[in-house]
Amino acid sequence: MSATPITLNKTQARAEMAFRDQFGEPAQHIGIAPGRVNLIGEHVDYEGGLVMPMAIDRHLVIALAPNDRRVVRLWSDFSDGLDEVDLDKPLEPIAGSWTNYVLGVVARLKRDGVDVPGFDAAVVSDVPVGAGLSSSAALEVASCVVVEALTGVELTGQKRARVARDAEHEFAGVPCGIMDQMAVTHGRANHAILLDCATLDIEHVPLPSSLEVLILNTCTKHALADGEYAQRREECAEARNVLGVGRLCDANLSLVEERKEALGDIGYRRARHVVSEIARVGNFKDALCSGDLEATGKLMAASHASLRDDFEVSCRELDVMQEIASRSSGVVGARMTGGGFGGCVVAICDGRSTEIASTILEEYECATQIAGENYWVSAADAAFGVTVACSV
Repeated sequence: MSATPITLNKTQARAEMAFRDQFGEPAQHIGIAPGRVNLIGEHVDYEGGLVMPMAIDRHLVIALAPNDRRVVRLWSDFSDGLDEVDLDKPLEPIAGSWTNYVLGVVARLKRDGVDVPGFDAAVVSDVPVGAGLSSSAALEVASCVVVEALTGVELTGQKRARVARDAEHEFAGVPCGIMDQMAVTHGRANHAILLDCATLDIEHVPLPSSLEVLILNTCTKHALADGEYAQRREECAEARNVLGVGRLCDANLSLVEERKEALGDIGYRRARHVVSEIARVGNFKDALCSGDLEATGKLMAASHASLRDDFEVSCRELDVMQEIASRSSGVVGARMTGGGFGGCVVAICDGRSTEIASTILEEYECATQIAGENYWVSAADAAFGVTVACSV
């Protein structure tokens, strides 16, 4: 099925209405953050590599107002009931709770000396959860935006991304890199982001107007906190030690091949993925900007194969969706996107057509007996805040 896009204005209106329904008064501050899709450069950000994500025009919105109590009250449209947390007690992760992404941001800001008062917040989102489109980073960054407005603190986009990443590490238990948060805080309409994760230098890369981005959701659930993600990071750390580099971005294929025996099978394949993927990102940018669609498609296919075979973060459903999309008329190239173990395939298409998506999903369902979803997306601007007039 094709998921119908929800406009940002409607999402914001839903958030403001939900806030009034839950708390009996209007919100004062609004935080808006986009999701993101990574075009290429997977599982290299925590090794200081190059990545090329883009913020997408699906958004998470938080409506917030201060309360006169030393508590945080949180409601969302993807959970049941109202969660309440005492700010005068040490903030700690709550097992299995979505509120960790908000509380992690609050705890991180408090550690930096920010005096966070009690507040009420309602969260509404049209970023698919568990699809690898950074719904968690959107929630973290939007939380940062509204808490900044509440406290009068002003952070740079880079600092905001660091706060959000630390919240995910400390409260969600996912040792992610900083790509997702940087994409959410530095997005630009009609542009992808070339991010050097070693230096955090950013280049906004114009996307050809003739190309469209199609996200194909396998509708298989993945959970990055279940140990697989952390295991890959540990394996990369072991490979670094063998290679004698601080980060795998400092290695190259020649060094990896030279140390193949010492690395062992797993270490060799993990390192080979990272260094080859980093090289693919630079080549992908050149191919995309020069209009070389054949090279663009080949690089996306090579990225998927490397994630499947060397990094082992794909799954049957992702492989089936990618293979179907790659040979479909109108598709330039396709690859898995996100952390893996389920989630989405991103396809770059020569124009936007409902027939492209419906044909791919029909064949995918025949092969897997799973009904997938698709979302046509455009590159969007970064997270931002809105102050609402306080009229009852």
